[in-house]
Amino acid sequence: MTRPATRPAARPTGPRAGGNRASADRLARLLNLVPYLLARPGIEIAEAAGDLGVTERQLREDLELLWVCGLPGYGPGDLIDMAFDGDRVTITYDAGIDRPLRLTPDEALALVVALRMLAETPGVANREAVERALAKIENAAGDLVGTPVEVRLQADGRRVEQLRAAVGRGRALRITYYTPARDETTERVIDPLRMLMVGGRAYVEAWCRRAEEVRLFRADRIDAVVELDEPAVVPPQARPHDLTEGVFRPSPDLPLITLRIGRGERWITEYYPCERVERGDGDQWLVSLRVTDLGWARRFVLGLGPGVAVVAPAELADQVRAQAVAALEAYASPDGAPSGDPAGSASPR
Repeated sequence: MTRPATRPAARPTGPRAGGNRASADRLARLLNLVPYLLARPGIEIAEAAGDLGVTERQLREDLELLWVCGLPGYGPGDLIDMAFDGDRVTITYDAGIDRPLRLTPDEALALVVALRMLAETPGVANREAVERALAKIENAAGDLVGTPVEVRLQADGRRVEQLRAAVGRGRALRITYYTPARDETTERVIDPLRMLMVGGRAYVEAWCRRAEEVRLFRADRIDAVVELDEPAVVPPQARPHDLTEGVFRPSPDLPLITLRIGRGERWITEYYPCERVERGDGDQWLVSLRVTDLGWARRFVLGLGPGVAVVAPAELADQVRAQAVAALEAYASPDGAPSGDPAGSASPR
């Protein structure tokens, strides 16, 4: 007997369902569960629960969660599928998770280096989780972790180290900061709370005396930093940001844009918080998301290429069209200037 066509809603996970450690343990269990069941079609749930060291109830909850996991698209042919015959279960579609995760030596070493750097970063939350993960990988990697490794930091590496040291000493900082959305550079005094790594980028979270609120400052956009001879004084009302869903937090007061995307651009829905995703004609989708401003949206759309079209707002479509035309004219002109521009400027008109 196969399961009902209607997929059950996944139960919430996270801090309210047992904390970060419980979530991490469950993720590891789920990644191993599919290969385990593939190797034992028709196994009884009670036997599987005993092998996996969980209760039957927990295993059934894990199976319910697997029903809503799968590949981008998340349609009937994209999600992990299974069939039940009484108290027996069989995986009928594995969505590519057909074997336990195995790291190559290079992958294991890269994780060890990254986790060691993260563990040494001041202000990192859940340091115990980082150290537990590091210990497990080092134990599995064996002698590999003793291999000499040369770590080359990005161009802003010295700036990150300078910021880390200042945060560790509890000093106030005067920074020169570039904001690309407004194309402006400002000078401000900040009282650091902590250093963060989010999405592979380093941030300083601090009380900004200029804005009089807690702000996040990307390290690679800090053009200059001076450590002041005064301690950082963070007001009692200052609260760290909740970054569990990333740095950007969409809100109704931000501009809403709608894009028509093809199959090759569906990754957008995985990396950006979308308010609405609808199937269009053929392989096309209509995607609506909030953006900080239309200037950022224009650069974003132009970087995506011809597989994306702006549906709304009309102002954004006009901006994208104008800059694309100006770029094409610049390529067509021998001297690199748009045709009809006697000043030789390649800026959009």
